[in-house]
Amino acid sequence: MPSDASILIVDDHEDMLYALESALAPLGYRLTRATSGDGALKEVLRGQVGLLLLDVRMPGVSGLDVVRYMRRVEQTQHIPVILLTGFGPDAALTSAAFGLGVADLLMKPVDPWSLRTKVRYLYNAHQHSQALEREVRALRARLEGAGAPPARALPHPDAHLPGQREDTADGTSRGCAPARHERHP
Repeated sequence: MPSDASILIVDDHEDMLYALESALAPLGYRLTRATSGDGALKEVLRGQVGLLLLDVRMPGVSGLDVVRYMRRVEQTQHIPVILLTGFGPDAALTSAAFGLGVADLLMKPVDPWSLRTKVRYLYNAHQHSQALEREVRALRARLEGAGAPPARALPHPDAHLPGQREDTADGTSRGCAPARHERHP
């Protein structure tokens, strides 16, 4: 495993924690556990969490509350979260969960093969992203240390650039003046 970041498993039922740990043990990742939303937040804020498996409905601080808080804190906002629920499909829960940017919402009981596949992919993708961010920061520091001007951020791909033609909803264009084509006899 390239990182010492753990997978945090959070559920208020000890038997579910054991089942999830047993399902994920073959992956070889470091697993940690919490039995409440408060405990999950404390563990996440300590750092070194690479993925969070989180029960939705727990007494006190719910799984959705944990995700809401994490998304407001810079150090935790990009940690992938898989929510788990034992209460069946719920459109409002699904909408709220994906609106908060969770990676997936799984129904209990969870299929161990499917869970391992999703966890492996999300954990590795997050670790790769973190490594790239560290490399970019190191390269920027080297450039700034060499006296190069600070790098400008690239515009968002959807941003409108000056001089760029923009099509409107009615099919007309705004932006650059249309090219005039004159006919010569």
